[in-house]
Amino acid sequence: MSESVHVIDNNDIVMSARGLKKNYVLGGGEVRVLRGLDLELHSGEMVAVMGASGAGKSTLLHIFGALDRPTLGEVIYKKESLFKRSDAGLAQFRNRSVGFVFQFHYLLPEFSAMENVIMPGLLGGEARREVWGRAKALLGRVGLKDRMEHRPSELSGGEQQRVAIARALVNRPELVLADEPTGNLDSEAACLIFDLLREINRLDGVTFLVATHNAAIAERMDRRANMVDGRIDPKF
Repeated sequence: MSESVHVIDNNDIVMSARGLKKNYVLGGGEVRVLRGLDLELHSGEMVAVMGASGAGKSTLLHIFGALDRPTLGEVIYKKESLFKRSDAGLAQFRNRSVGFVFQFHYLLPEFSAMENVIMPGLLGGEARREVWGRAKALLGRVGLKDRMEHRPSELSGGEQQRVAIARALVNRPELVLADEPTGNLDSEAACLIFDLLREINRLDGVTFLVATHNAAIAERMDRRANMVDGRIDPKF
């Protein structure tokens, strides 16, 4: 599959972190995970976040997705300070503006692939018929047209991750945060998943921030951000 190279425009920043710090209290002591991190995401680009285990990659994605709050610093989403929103506003952001793909797909085992995909739309108050149509189209796009009624236990690991990708996209987010999305897959399945993400990025203009240890996959993205000591290495 041919890949496009995203041209960065300083006027198309979707999300940025400014002086981001995150501390946790563990065992009576304080652990500093993020230490003044700065990062910008531009519309339509794919950015790989790399770094050693414990470098703070997942923490960064959780804060960008409003699953966690920073200790200090600011997250700007489309020129708005994200954490000045109310709890209800943050919930709306998580449901409508951002999609999540994790290493462990977190599919609900008692529900079919289709039911898992439509869940975010239903939780967002959409009519079942409308979200069902989008979910059906997405499952077709990810190659699961004939597997929509299968439960997760009846799907391979790669198929389960494709369901998770469809679920992340069903509410048409502008930004998708993917935390080691190929970490549990063999190399062939990992390449297929990346090709799928790249196709969605290229055709739909979805912005991706992907935490990964896979250097081969990171090399195929528009930009790499390497995390060292809780910051982005300026050499990357």
